[in-house]
Amino acid sequence: MAKKDAEGAMPEEMDADHAEARVYELAFHIDCELPVEEAKKVYQAMRAKIESVGSIVAEGEPQKIPLAYTISRGETTGRRDFDSSFFAWIAYETTGAGHASVAETIGADKRVFRFLDIRTTKEEAKHSAEMSELLAKMEPEEVEEVSDAEIDAALKEVGV
Repeated sequence: MAKKDAEGAMPEEMDADHAEARVYELAFHIDCELPVEEAKKVYQAMRAKIESVGSIVAEGEPQKIPLAYTISRGETTGRRDFDSSFFAWIAYETTGAGHASVAETIGADKRVFRFLDIRTTKEEAKHSAEMSELLAKMEPEEVEEVSDAEIDAALKEVGV
């Protein structure tokens, strides 16, 4: 059970009441059985929704990835297992009401089988974008072998 604040409100309820803009990061897994064009449409729809209630800080377009573990979801036709997905993320700035609207929209899209929406900062979001770009340039076997020191050195090289 979630903790309530001193006034008895749940954190989610409190967040929806905030009028000042905050930065959030939405990461989501799109059904990998969809055609690439359809996965891009899901991403573009979320991007358009976010732009309608706020502004985009950083983003990572859908990329097909293997999952570290199988995710199961119950559907009307039975249980469905996912071993891979189109993974995308969008960092955005909006008010509490805008954030609630984005969370409602992503939760209603049945083509998205898992998502995480957290509060962050512009600096952390931009760092995520830089790391994502750096990892995208590497070969898959290199990603597994790279050390923290090598990542730090590569970031210094690009001026981060």
